[in-house]
Amino acid sequence: MKTFKNTRILITIFGLFTLVTACNNDGSDESIDDLENAVIGNEDKEALLFMLEEEKLARDTYRFLDDLWAINQFSNIKESEQSHMNAVIALLDQFAIGHTILPDGDFANGEIQELYDQFIIDGSIDEKMALRVGATIEDLDIVDLEDYLNSTMNDATTTVFESLQCGSRNHLKSFVSALELYETTYEPQYLSEADYELIISSSKEHCGR
Repeated sequence: MKTFKNTRILITIFGLFTLVTACNNDGSDESIDDLENAVIGNEDKEALLFMLEEEKLARDTYRFLDDLWAINQFSNIKESEQSHMNAVIALLDQFAIGHTILPDGDFANGEIQELYDQFIIDGSIDEKMALRVGATIEDLDIVDLEDYLNSTMNDATTTVFESLQCGSRNHLKSFVSALELYETTYEPQYLSEADYELIISSSKEHCGR
């Protein structure tokens, strides 16, 4: 029975990983047959629930800003953020962790709600501020995911979070490149200057390879 259960989990996680990387357009086809994810701890449960709302923060903000400014980055990346949400949701479902998806712009976490409200205000000023909001969200996402990656012991969570973080690095570079077209720059709000420069100076990643 235990072997059958682990096999089902492996198949599910493989589907999760394919979903994340395909929707990120990162061309990943890496197998994760070695993962064993029969149990998940409370800290990982909390991490997954938090990241579900943080990915929703990105999706909802980009939807709003895309409707407002019709900038390609928002149009493209909002779809990727939905795939990030789907990957986290699938993992929550796999481990039977209850969760609720609130309407666009609504969040259970008060701090995330405050961020969304401020991002909408800032992003409505002009196109440059909107792109800075996008870069800030990805900046935050990379750092939060790194914190969770440093504490998790669950292979499934690690695999999904690493893929989400890789996607966020690509998104950050996309927003920064767009800002350069407006002859302006982005100053990292959460990443260290060294980590930020390392990300920006690197080429686009093929997440999951």
